[in-house]
Amino acid sequence: MVFDIDMIKGVYAALPGKVEATRKMLGRPLTLAEKILYAHLSAPTTTPFERGKSYVDFAPDRVAMQDATAQMALLQFMTAGRSKVAVPSTVHCDHLIQAKVGAVQDLATANDTNKEVYAFLSSISDKYGIGFWKPGAGIIHQVVLENYAFPGGMMIGTDSHTPNAGGLGMVAIGVGGADAVDVMAGLPWELKMPKLIGVKLTGKMSGWTSAKDIILKVAGILTVKGGTGAIVEYFGEGADSFSATGKATICNMGAEIGATCSLFAYDEKMADYLKLTSRAEVAAAADTVKEHLRPDAEVYADPAKYYDQVIEINLDELEPYVNGPFTPDLAWPISKFAQAVKENNWPEKLEVALIGSCTNSSYEDISRSASLAQQAIDKGLGMKSEYTITPGSELVRYTIERDGLLNTFAQVGGVVLANACGPCIGQWARHVDDPNRKNSIITSFNRNFAKRNDGLASTHAFVASPEIVTALAIAGDLTFNPLTDTLTNKDGQQVKLDEPKGFELPVKGFAVEDAGYQAPAVDGSGVQVIVSPTSDRLQLLAPFAAWEGTDLKGLKLLIKAKGKCTTDHISMAGPWLKYRGHLDNISNNMLIGAVNAFNDKTDTVKNELTGEYGAVPATMRAYKAAGLGAVVVGDENYGEGSSREHAAMEPRHLGVRAILVKSFARIHETNLKKQGMLGLTFANKEDYDKIQEDDNIDILGLTTFAPGKQLTVVLHHKDGSTDEFAVNHTYNEQQIEWFKAGGALNVIRSQAAAKA
Repeated sequence: MVFDIDMIKGVYAALPGKVEATRKMLGRPLTLAEKILYAHLSAPTTTPFERGKSYVDFAPDRVAMQDATAQMALLQFMTAGRSKVAVPSTVHCDHLIQAKVGAVQDLATANDTNKEVYAFLSSISDKYGIGFWKPGAGIIHQVVLENYAFPGGMMIGTDSHTPNAGGLGMVAIGVGGADAVDVMAGLPWELKMPKLIGVKLTGKMSGWTSAKDIILKVAGILTVKGGTGAIVEYFGEGADSFSATGKATICNMGAEIGATCSLFAYDEKMADYLKLTSRAEVAAAADTVKEHLRPDAEVYADPAKYYDQVIEINLDELEPYVNGPFTPDLAWPISKFAQAVKENNWPEKLEVALIGSCTNSSYEDISRSASLAQQAIDKGLGMKSEYTITPGSELVRYTIERDGLLNTFAQVGGVVLANACGPCIGQWARHVDDPNRKNSIITSFNRNFAKRNDGLASTHAFVASPEIVTALAIAGDLTFNPLTDTLTNKDGQQVKLDEPKGFELPVKGFAVEDAGYQAPAVDGSGVQVIVSPTSDRLQLLAPFAAWEGTDLKGLKLLIKAKGKCTTDHISMAGPWLKYRGHLDNISNNMLIGAVNAFNDKTDTVKNELTGEYGAVPATMRAYKAAGLGAVVVGDENYGEGSSREHAAMEPRHLGVRAILVKSFARIHETNLKKQGMLGLTFANKEDYDKIQEDDNIDILGLTTFAPGKQLTVVLHHKDGSTDEFAVNHTYNEQQIEWFKAGGALNVIRSQAAAKA
């Protein structure tokens, strides 16, 4: 047993009293999110928190970290002055395994290539009381769902898809590593009280429709930023009608609409999943407080009264969706997708189809896809596209192998990849004859930004359910609609695919020989954590400098980013993942994917010291060497996507002093604050147009920096003229102290030293 049943029972023992106190304080019935949030306050309050405005301190129950982000988080934690983590924490080795050939060989290669990093993560976990999941154990979110998630709990994780655990009724939120350090160090965790979006589900899905189609439709409604600053809460009889893993799929991809997290109410489907994953004790404990793990009845009766926004979806009428390309919110019902492909001149030929990942690798997903693969065999169709399968965990992989599903995939030429993120995050050796040729792929993953999966701007990536992905792989054609169209088999006959069939949970239960878990040492005081000073993969951290106590003047404009600028644009994954523990080396990818508004090129900006154009990181290094700071200017929803704090640490390390944008994605804005960086927004968004390529920039008002008080930006243009305008910020008193100290970690370190 790796979960802490005593901790869970403690949460449930306190829950009824906390819920009743909250209900009394607010003077009305409660949504599920409100029950969980108020139950996890770090200190009692008699004052309601205003949604979307009030900063609140929470006490999460646990922390989960994936290997790529854990490196930097734990390098920071080493300097925090603690001998052990304050809350249950785990590390999961899932991001550094590159998919090239197949599961066995790829895992062996990863163990060899990443030996130094894995040894570091294993030893530091051992030392500080952190559970360690070895390479091959599975993807962090699937492993958490199988082992740690519980209804009514709260966790944070250093990955944007941490909300996957909402499938088991948990408030699970993606954060940067610095936030994880706070919680592991025993400090409260701060979050702006989220707004609440309610999604009422009626009816019941059938046939080709799956849970993935719900979130694909919601993404089309809310767009990539419509959920920003909000928890999305799904409710209604439709929500109780499908599996816990289906719920997890929806919560997982809620990250693509910018949601703080998503969650479902506790029900029989969750209880069934808990019992089959060896957590019957958790289900029994949850049953004792079931009424507190669901919204109050009055919320169901009149949701518009309790949520900031309500969306209604009738599952009886829902059809499968395909979203993309280049953004996960471009939503097409399958009945209109073929027309969209033709009208937009997207490549119709489907070259690769990929199922699995943290979003869709449950037993249900795999079994429904396998039923279609079996039809391809039985009906003489085969696979027209390259087809890969990524199991989410060793528990799932072992079980589907036992039940013969992997053999079915093998018969149609499917390639089973390691239990890791792989192609979903660009850790994939793409087989393509011409990298510049327009081509189409489709996945059951969550993200499809340009270059996300294979590093190729020419790739048109689409997102759908595993069933639709598999059906399109059989056809090899994006314009194929499996609900209505027929295919020609090897005998020249026209055949139609039957609706996919599968099992929510394995009939014979789950099975596994070695799940891949390593428990930490009981006493880690004697464990040595060694980082070689000559390593190019790992680098011990030096504290960032404190604010100098003056306004910032004479800053250079590094880049004015145009359009979408996600964390993939700011700090790419793929081959750069190997440097996630080495801040200086990974800083060489800083903003190389951002489009320069002055020349529409990537990684090409003007060096004001030489007048020449060059790479963004090299230009910033030149400014730093000359003792000059810089400003990055961005567009809307800057920093959307992954939770990776490297996108904030790299600019800080290289000497960028402020990020000035039209609007921020939530996690990235917080990451900037944690690193002692200024994250500012235009008070008037049209002021973005005033930024000129050769500007020198002043930021005034820092000597009286205060919550709610605007700062002033002065642009000194090359022709001698100036522009001056106000900029906004969302810093509170504590965050301003982070800025003054040079970062939150500096504050933590000084507090630990004061207590010693």
